[in-house]
Amino acid sequence: MTVEAGGRTLPPRPLARSRRPRVPNLRGYALLAATLALWEVLSRFILPLSNPQVAVLMPAPSVVVVTAGHLIVSGELPGHLLASLKRETGAFLFALAAVPLGIAMGYWRAVHEQLYPLLEVLRPIPPLAWIPLSILWFGLGDTQNQFIIFLGMVFPILINTISAVHHVDPTLIRAARSLGAGERAVLTRVVLPAALPQIVTGIRVGLGVGWMALVAAELVGASDGLGFLINDARSLLRTDIIIVGMLTIGLAGLALDVGIRRLAVRLLPWSAALAR
Repeated sequence: MTVEAGGRTLPPRPLARSRRPRVPNLRGYALLAATLALWEVLSRFILPLSNPQVAVLMPAPSVVVVTAGHLIVSGELPGHLLASLKRETGAFLFALAAVPLGIAMGYWRAVHEQLYPLLEVLRPIPPLAWIPLSILWFGLGDTQNQFIIFLGMVFPILINTISAVHHVDPTLIRAARSLGAGERAVLTRVVLPAALPQIVTGIRVGLGVGWMALVAAELVGASDGLGFLINDARSLLRTDIIIVGMLTIGLAGLALDVGIRRLAVRLLPWSAALAR
């Protein structure tokens, strides 16, 4: 403690936090490094001795890196990635309609009773099962691809939104009504802020499922995109390009999820679950 001239004692000043950047913990990447090293050894030295054909089907990580560099420099990989992202974005804008629909189903019992049976009939149908019908409806192209992506996205968003509204603390609603809040104020100022964290979780899940459905749709009915790149490389027996496409899908999906989560943390600071 410090003592002023007047005799008063003051509490000690808090220690200033260090502003040095945090050093990343490299131990978390030990398993990844060991896996890549084992993969490199198997592909370069062990598989060619046992079966050269198998070695062609499993290229070494170094070969994959070189192939990725060529595809990036030539612009082929960024072009296919951009085409897939455009389809994902278009379908996502339509799938966001599930948020107000889910709020209505979660808040008003009559709406839920009417729509829930239809939802439970359509929801278990895999998006890939719609591919033959969607080709007949829309033909081959972006509209057909976006329809399949939409089906992959809309149900996770809708189910999470309904559940989020259902699980809002009833005490909060009763307290707002006792203070004179109308139904609109209860819905916009109590229910919606409390439900938003789980709604964001549903959006994250929907984006992931839609991303997987996108690649499957492009395997069948597209002339560009990451799914088309993988399928075209399969016909040419270019397993290195296939792996590059697969890794690009994974990294792009990770970037989308991280971006949504960081945006949600900024917009919803009261949610501790999103900060994990």
